[in-house]
Amino acid sequence: MLNKYARAFFTRVLTPFAALLLRLGVSPDAVTIAGTAGVVAGALVFFPQGELFWGTVVITLFVFSDLVDGNMARQLGRSSRWGAFLDSTLDRVADAAIFGGLALWYAGGGDSLVLCAVTIFCLASGQVVSYTKARGESIGLPVNVNGLVERAERLVISLVAAGFAGLHAFGVPYIEVLLPVALWVVAVGSLVTLGQRMVTVRREAAEADAGAAQGSEAS
Repeated sequence: MLNKYARAFFTRVLTPFAALLLRLGVSPDAVTIAGTAGVVAGALVFFPQGELFWGTVVITLFVFSDLVDGNMARQLGRSSRWGAFLDSTLDRVADAAIFGGLALWYAGGGDSLVLCAVTIFCLASGQVVSYTKARGESIGLPVNVNGLVERAERLVISLVAAGFAGLHAFGVPYIEVLLPVALWVVAVGSLVTLGQRMVTVRREAAEADAGAAQGSEAS
């Protein structure tokens, strides 16, 4: 849902910035790589140290590159298979860094193996959710379902909660509980989404196989 509405809004907002980068000779691929590098650095430098607020600020600044590079490609009138592949692949790298950084915090200074495990589950389930759609499409199925918690929801819920939880370091009491709650929500939501996509792929595969069998009999 966030993909549908928020992406359209921010695309309009970021269009002038994307146009400026093009005038400066910056390529969409360069923006994709730089954005991912910034997210990875923010997540793996700040989060393991418990600097949740500043880590979230850095990540948020760079995560918008995911919208800017696509906007630039559309303005150039050339979307490429390589660009789409690079963008999708580096999205997985960025997600892994974010949840990996949070897992390192809970394994260390955060002192909670349970939350470390939940965070690792968020990381793994998010990757599998993305894989189910990509794999279904690769075998010729439409995979007409988005699911409860897509990538945008996972990132927004986790980063907003991490940012607010980081305010505990500035003296805001009890706010640190937001991040554990958010991680549990993402974990459960990702599990539900995985189930939704698997059920959809199973149904679409059965329909495709039945159609192919009927076509074979008719010929």
